[in-house]
Amino acid sequence: MSDLLYEVNDHVGVVTLNRPDAMNSLTYQLYADLEDTVRSSEARALVITGNGRAFCAGDDMKQILGSGKPAPTEFRDRAKKTGGLTPAADALLHTDIPVIAAVNGPAVGWGMELALMADIRVASERAKFGELFVVRGLCCDAPGLGRLAQLVGRESAAELLFTGDVIDADRAKNLGLVGRVVPHDDLLPTAMEIAHKIARNPPLAVQALKAGLRRTTEPDWRDTGRWAIEQITRLRGTDDSKEGVAAFLEKREPVYHGR
Repeated sequence: MSDLLYEVNDHVGVVTLNRPDAMNSLTYQLYADLEDTVRSSEARALVITGNGRAFCAGDDMKQILGSGKPAPTEFRDRAKKTGGLTPAADALLHTDIPVIAAVNGPAVGWGMELALMADIRVASERAKFGELFVVRGLCCDAPGLGRLAQLVGRESAAELLFTGDVIDADRAKNLGLVGRVVPHDDLLPTAMEIAHKIARNPPLAVQALKAGLRRTTEPDWRDTGRWAIEQITRLRGTDDSKEGVAAFLEKREPVYHGR
């Protein structure tokens, strides 16, 4: 089966990350499939969720961070078209389709970025959130810089970004990171109810409202993304970043030296 599933019902598109054995971690191909699905969607609302026990565990560590190889040419070419902003992020941040994240489990690393890019976040009681980039010796992507502080305030954003702490659904709700926490079995029905309510409204008006929110509350995403990718690229070459990845893969505590 595909690593990404997409179906539409009554103008609501459901995007499901489908690598349950790998906690829905993102490969280059899954990033591309996510971008293409969002860009080509004609739905009036999108629900994004994960199959299995995780929402998304971020980058596939072995393929993307642990291989020591650059991204394949096809995927580097995609980034050139967005000025350096992660192409899947570019698609999500610039779509006028409302996006709802149904967070069914851990959303960490780029998985938390994915949740941040949604307009509305509904979390299962099993959900967890963490900006883990710092413990890999990296900077987060544009959404963590451009949306996290809007949602939780600068001080709480700083704590999450600088510590790499993972928080549970209840703390995420108290901070304002998610709009609601529901029993696990109610997660998708709740997200779909919101999505169908949106989809029943006049689509052109909804699209204009989303575009208006982007104009008034958000940075230049491509400029922010370009800066973030420059930092990530620089930091990936440091000993600390290599140590963070090695420690994860070897299941041990990292030792950082500031170089």
